[in-house]
Amino acid sequence: MRTILVLTALVGVLSGSSCSQAQNEDSTVKTHKDSKKGGKKDGKKGKKNQEDTLENRFIDVAIPGLSKLATFSNVPESSSLALADQPGTFYTNADAGNSPTLYKVNAEGKLLQEISLPVANHDWESLAKDDKGTLYVVDAGNNNNSRKNLVVYRVNPAAPQQVSQIPFAYADQTEFPPKKDDRNFDCEASIWHAGKLYLFTKDRAQQTTSKVYALNDQPGQQTAKLIAKLAIPGEVTDASLSPDGRRLVLLAREELFVLEGSDFNAILKAKPRHVDLTGAGQTEGITFTDNQTVVISTEEGSLYQYKL
Repeated sequence: MRTILVLTALVGVLSGSSCSQAQNEDSTVKTHKDSKKGGKKDGKKGKKNQEDTLENRFIDVAIPGLSKLATFSNVPESSSLALADQPGTFYTNADAGNSPTLYKVNAEGKLLQEISLPVANHDWESLAKDDKGTLYVVDAGNNNNSRKNLVVYRVNPAAPQQVSQIPFAYADQTEFPPKKDDRNFDCEASIWHAGKLYLFTKDRAQQTTSKVYALNDQPGQQTAKLIAKLAIPGEVTDASLSPDGRRLVLLAREELFVLEGSDFNAILKAKPRHVDLTGAGQTEGITFTDNQTVVISTEEGSLYQYKL
């Protein structure tokens, strides 16, 4: 039924728009502006602008509040997303099987910088950032729940050769791997908040619970303390906390879970609100840009903006 409604709405959009009207309407995509110049080249650009505008209309009909910003160029895949040092720029990375590289990109999908780190990439799945600009590269992808070399790398992007480490183990894991019904030790999501790193697991057993673990943000061997269990009916792929600390988003594949509260402790007790992102792709990275807006990346290289 939803597909029929979306297609019906799209037909209405197409039938009610002429080429000239589509080219003159404002677009929410920052990477494309209507061209008023003549010539063959500008004509092609105008056609592309029209198509992108119609694409965003279709996306907004299917998922209100979602608009496509860009497609990454020269980035192998995106498994995480964090704000970079300049407005409208982000850090991302690829996961297992790829180089230990951070990619700095902008909202137009352009690759601005490659930052190589002198450490291994066993399975980088998440990035967190503190209030001083330090990045925490969470190498804790653990599909089989059998890894014993879990680690978080602390790095200042301006001095990438100086990397400190937080090796850790989960307080409640005693088997490597545990029985299939207990395999909930894969971490693809993290945030930094008030001097601590919070890790959110991807439930590969029941797909009902994301466990929340806490680490101190300082280097050295640590035990990740289990502090909460969230009722998340999906496999969490990334997380982000709003700047005011009142809203936590947990990303899963083509879906989003929103938890709200007066502080972080209240958030962890809140009932998640579900947002359907069907059709967006393999959603892997998310970060807040303001208290009401998140940017989402997919493994395939799409970059979206979503208004909560």
